[in-house]
Order: sequence, then C-alpha cells, then structure tokens
Amino acid sequence: MSECKKELNKKNCTCTYNCAKKGICCECIKSHLEDNELPGCVFAHVSKTAEASYDRSFKHFAKLVSEKK
Repeated sequence: MSECKKELNKKNCTCTYNCAKKGICCECIKSHLEDNELPGCVFAHVSKTAEASYDRSFKHFAKLVSEKK
C-alpha cells in the first residue's frame, strides 16, 4: 500500500466540515460508508451549497443528481 499523502489531500479537500479524518481519504470514505453516507467531497462536485448542507445521505445525493443541481 502506498503512503498516505495527508497534507496534499488536505490542500485539495473540498469538504468544509473540520474533522480528524480530513486528509485521510481512506478513513473518511470508510467512516461515511459505514454510516450509509457519501463523503463531502462527492457533494462538493455537485455544488458548494450541496456540500455545505452536511446531508451526506445517498438519498440526498440521488435527489441532487436527478434534479441536476
């Protein structure tokens, strides 16, 4: 496994929520999937407003995509 590039990841992270996993993408993704959610970076690619809502549910993401927001 390659070395984590935490500092580089933090510079490129689009998530506005500050947590201990910021920059450790593998842990962030694992944590969200365990909660049946998607990470904030996925929502940030839809819109800043979508990411800032902090609703990380699959249902919310599907709604945004279907509405093309």
